[in-house]
Amino acid sequence: MTPDEIEPLFTRGDGSYLFARWGRPIVPIVFGVEDQTLPVIKGAFEAVCTLAGHQMAETDPELGSNCMVFFCRDWDELRHVPDLDRLVPELATLVDRLEAAKANQYRLFRFDPDGAIRAAFIFLRMDVQMAELPAETLMLGQVVQTILLWSDNAFARRSPLAAVQDTVVLRPEIAGLIRAGYDPALPSTASDASHALRLSARLTAAQ
Repeated sequence: MTPDEIEPLFTRGDGSYLFARWGRPIVPIVFGVEDQTLPVIKGAFEAVCTLAGHQMAETDPELGSNCMVFFCRDWDELRHVPDLDRLVPELATLVDRLEAAKANQYRLFRFDPDGAIRAAFIFLRMDVQMAELPAETLMLGQVVQTILLWSDNAFARRSPLAAVQDTVVLRPEIAGLIRAGYDPALPSTASDASHALRLSARLTAAQ
């Protein structure tokens, strides 16, 4: 991918460039699904973390779990999750926005002082569109969109996933970009668009 192709993937709606990756091992926890679905969700996290060369852990010493996945049938259910409003103080306003937009997914990030991702909240409303997706496909897409701080418009027109025969896989260029983003030689966060040049150089070197 060229710098011109990479830059929009981390350019916010207001025109600012912002890249961030996780600065600590990911510790996911899931709410609102049956137990038999948990291995599928864990498998998606493991696959993407392995791709990135990043770690998972059993617990975060500060937060316990730092990547929370909430499944619901209606956004109003989030208002009744115990203590969620303590973790997400803007919860009431957020739910109002999601209901008004008729959204079916939302991701919220928290950051360490150095700008690296500290925690993430993944909210999924299982409408008809979501329910039609295989669990593996749904979670692979969500974890991919959580492993880095992508632009809010990064995948609006094209999914990070692609169908190969009867299998859904991560698009090779997105997989390569995730690996490049976790290159130890690169910073965990960047706000200058020249960072896209460095990502592109890592992709070229890896080929």
